[in-house]
Amino acid sequence: MSIFDQFYAFLQQLTPAMASGLRIVLIVVLGWVGLAFAHKLIVSFRIYVSRNVEDAEEIKRITTLGRVFRYTASVVISLLIGLLILGEVGISVAPLLGAAGVVGVAVGFGAQSLIKDFFTGFFILLENQMRQGDVIQAGGKAGVVEEITLRYVRMRDYEGNVHFVPNGSITTVTNMTRGFAFAVVDVGVAYRENVEQALAVMRRVGDELRADPVFGVKIIADIEIVGVEKWADSAVILRCRFKVTPIEQWNVRREYLKRLKAAFDAAGIEIPLPHLTLYAGQGKDGHAPPLPVKLADTGNTLVNKHD
Repeated sequence: MSIFDQFYAFLQQLTPAMASGLRIVLIVVLGWVGLAFAHKLIVSFRIYVSRNVEDAEEIKRITTLGRVFRYTASVVISLLIGLLILGEVGISVAPLLGAAGVVGVAVGFGAQSLIKDFFTGFFILLENQMRQGDVIQAGGKAGVVEEITLRYVRMRDYEGNVHFVPNGSITTVTNMTRGFAFAVVDVGVAYRENVEQALAVMRRVGDELRADPVFGVKIIADIEIVGVEKWADSAVILRCRFKVTPIEQWNVRREYLKRLKAAFDAAGIEIPLPHLTLYAGQGKDGHAPPLPVKLADTGNTLVNKHD
């Protein structure tokens, strides 16, 4: 007797309850195998497609879509397993599906936000508004995108806080790492300083930074000197910017400010502190008397003495 005949004879001896239980176990095992195979297939396909793509931005998009497809496959296969198990235990699936349609209409009115989340998530992925690894602002939060699903976006901010933002609450997405970025630097110098000299030092430090072997690969173009941005209360604000690779704008800005501080100190260019100019006022005749203030040293404090 072959092994198949022995197995068939074994099944003939089982009671209906035992046979039903065996089929349920078989459904669960086959479902688990199918789920693992689907995940493996999606991952393998993602790796295969990524090998033929050199654009880093496109690779990030493929990775994001792969995670969404894995999530969708898990939901669909789990739903099919549940329906098969219900049919095996004697619950008719057809009336259940019919009732689900009626209940779905009623639930749809009460779960409009959930439906909105799924529709918005679908268009976010379709329009490629964000991908895993991007730094974004969305739904009132900002951080690095760790996961995108049809239901929510998970991001982690600089302090390590994890934010789960429902897709339905996202009306505007600000992607700070798409293609390239600008490291914008505003520098204040004293009013008495020569602006052209300060701008020349800024350009020289920018050129040195781009020639640096570590930071040079992060900078796409030469420093752009914008010029005088505004007159502040205590300083003249000078602006420049660097065109950099994605997510490097903050690192380049910090390094440039560090080097520029040393260069300004070496050139004797003052970076002013906030200060006030006191004006004593004048009489109706136009005469402005001197401000009668004397400073007396009384230890650790200075006390004003009026004449």
